[in-house]
Amino acid sequence: MWFAAGAGAVAVALGVGELAAGLLDGSSIIVAVGALVISLQPPGGKDLMVELFGTNDKLALEIMIAVGGMLVGGLLGVVAQRERRAATAGFLVIAVAGYVLMLQDPLTTPFSAAISVVPAAIAGLWTLDLLSGLIARTESKPTAAEPVATEPAGHLTPAGAPLARRSFLAIVAVFVAAGSFLAVLGRFLGSRVASVGPPVSIPSAGETLPPVPAEADLGVAGLSPIVVPNEDFYRIDTRLTIPQLDTATWRLRVHGMVDNEVTLAYDELLAMPLYERYVTIACVSNEVGGHLVGNAKWKGVSLVSVLDSAGVQAGATQVVGRSFDGWTCGFPTQHLSGAGSEAMVAVEMNGEPLPASHGFPARLIVPGLYGYVSATKWLTEIEMTTLESFDAYWVPLGWAKQAPILTQSRIDLPRNGSSVAAGSLTVAGVAWAPTRGVSGVEVQLDDGAWSQAELSVPLSDYAWVQWRVALDVPPGAHMLSVRATDGTGETQTAERTRPAPDGARGYHQIQVNAA
Repeated sequence: MWFAAGAGAVAVALGVGELAAGLLDGSSIIVAVGALVISLQPPGGKDLMVELFGTNDKLALEIMIAVGGMLVGGLLGVVAQRERRAATAGFLVIAVAGYVLMLQDPLTTPFSAAISVVPAAIAGLWTLDLLSGLIARTESKPTAAEPVATEPAGHLTPAGAPLARRSFLAIVAVFVAAGSFLAVLGRFLGSRVASVGPPVSIPSAGETLPPVPAEADLGVAGLSPIVVPNEDFYRIDTRLTIPQLDTATWRLRVHGMVDNEVTLAYDELLAMPLYERYVTIACVSNEVGGHLVGNAKWKGVSLVSVLDSAGVQAGATQVVGRSFDGWTCGFPTQHLSGAGSEAMVAVEMNGEPLPASHGFPARLIVPGLYGYVSATKWLTEIEMTTLESFDAYWVPLGWAKQAPILTQSRIDLPRNGSSVAAGSLTVAGVAWAPTRGVSGVEVQLDDGAWSQAELSVPLSDYAWVQWRVALDVPPGAHMLSVRATDGTGETQTAERTRPAPDGARGYHQIQVNAA
């Protein structure tokens, strides 16, 4: 029972801490511990979490942290059985450790950390005290002169009367449920605050793009849109919460192997020439047929122009982007003189200021490279260095140092495992090969011949295309496969590989049942 009491006390503490953080826009112990776990992850740790939980890997991590905290609380509850002051000290030590961890986040102030830790500690100790008193009631025994009275089911135990062990555990379960509810509510409130970006006005681009032409969209219901709305765009990063950066204090520092270090304020960045481009970006963790890829219209400042303002030295061979929290990516400078020459410091996404979840106030968009080596969100630094002298965040964890986006295609319609009508069947999807463009897509029914698909008119060589084809499908179970050929004439390989270390390979295949 003492173990359960300690676990229940921690559950309430964590819930109150999350609620306080959500209401007052602060940090929380769960987020702070999560950031520490992410920073200490071993090679392959991310792969395992994604394999087990998919895009819910962060949620799974937070739940594991909460469960781990309750286990520690249970041990403190056992300690409280013998020495209450030692258990209280243990709770306070955990609270102080959480407070220190919170301060590792550059956006967390001593006050914002305190408004989460202090209420959490008070709530946890209060709950432990309350449950300790209930345990005393479960351990009390009636004397011979005080026979045990039986009560009808559902009758409340009178104050001071002995409490059954089962009733005590039910009460603990209520506290755990209450703490879980408060944690979910706090995270929900915090996400609503984070989703509302600060009001900013971004100047018009000197080089704009026309609206998406009709021929760029095949108009197939259920097919991935040619431009993915911001709210549906995939999000992959190492943050458990969405940071809120202030444009008044934000700065972009360009340093390292440059002639003159440059620091740009937000207004100074916006004063530079802006242009728009449709660019498809993808996460290297995307499995074959996965949805960690999307196309958007980005507006920003030429990365080459920003670097030219600092004067890149001849020996610099790597561009390192650094986020406000120290996360890094890096790619060869050579890419900027070739396929990635239109890389930008982006400030707008699909006609709106960058959403906070996608890197406000500025991020890097580098056509042709996977995000983990190029797409720094919440950008605050660009460092010029050499490929040999610096390994960015994911490289020591087993991912390749250079990672061009592979030619890929995906079947969106019909859905895998669906039942379809025999006869003419429309198969449709998207294909991408940023910087090279897509020259063709073919679909195969079972082991038959490959059929050429119709392609939408590409928005650019940087953007994905839609495709569709009508196949004659006889009754029965069938396998559909798709492959794309890029603008250089290279067709994606049939050999399946996992995403690590430089992207998944292979044909996307689905099964359908025709009747």
